[in-house]
Amino acid sequence: MNYKTIGERIKYIRKLKNMNQTAFATKIGISQGTLSEIESGKGTPSLDVIIHISNNFRLDMNWLINNSVENSYILNKDEYEVISSFRKLETLAKEEVIDFLKLKLKRYRRQGTD
Repeated sequence: MNYKTIGERIKYIRKLKNMNQTAFATKIGISQGTLSEIESGKGTPSLDVIIHISNNFRLDMNWLINNSVENSYILNKDEYEVISSFRKLETLAKEEVIDFLKLKLKRYRRQGTD
């Protein structure tokens, strides 16, 4: 996913979500015309628009703004729910979840080699 402009990245997200410009623009609080200008590189999104996109589509703003994929992820609904729930746990509970995941990965890898 190496899109040179923020407009290309926004268009990529819109298409990934199977949305037309009108629906996407409405969801992020701008007009379809403004979205068209952003996607074509004729306009630049405001910080508010970037925040709306990031929040509505669970995107890493670093990727959206800088095209930096290091430590950037586009999360699906289940991944977002897991991370959101994990962040609400106490430290000990987080450690237990991490241990459980390590155990599951170990078993999964072992089954894959049998």
